[in-house]
Amino acid sequence: MNATQELRDEHEGIKVALLTLGRMSSNLDSGQAVDVDDLEAVVDFLRTFADRCHHGKEEDLLFPALERAGIPKEGGPIGVMLTEHAHGREQIRAMADAIPRLREGDLDARRDFASAAREYVRLLSDHIEKENNVLFPMADRHIPQEEQAELSEGFERIEQERIGPGVHERYHELLDRLSNKYLRAA
Repeated sequence: MNATQELRDEHEGIKVALLTLGRMSSNLDSGQAVDVDDLEAVVDFLRTFADRCHHGKEEDLLFPALERAGIPKEGGPIGVMLTEHAHGREQIRAMADAIPRLREGDLDARRDFASAAREYVRLLSDHIEKENNVLFPMADRHIPQEEQAELSEGFERIEQERIGPGVHERYHELLDRLSNKYLRAA
């Protein structure tokens, strides 16, 4: 499997998290009960897996490989992706900041969390489409297969170093549990 396919596969799990987060934020907006532990778990997944691990693979390995292949960082798709990663981190931080207030019963925190969640879902959904349909095909055309194999090996190292063994699988279990609770129950 080439490196970009690995990233596309990870996008599928991230999209489940986005759908679940979207439903959770709708529930918050409508005054329905949402388990704060579930909100915290989604934020942890987004912070740890989607950002530190997945975006880390892109920022530390894929984007530099694209630059070496002649794709410009400034004024090009890499710069756009980096800006969107930074904006996503701001929304994750806003959601995380609302969680302690949610635990205290602060009604404004419901709105604040839901607003940041909606913005994050919109941003990352669009971001994934750009990567899957523009950036990754560009990488497939410009990065030789042997370098793609090296990227895959580097991706595995990043995953082991940043989230540790078995965590990827635990996150899949979390996404299954939350999607069953929030998506299939509706």
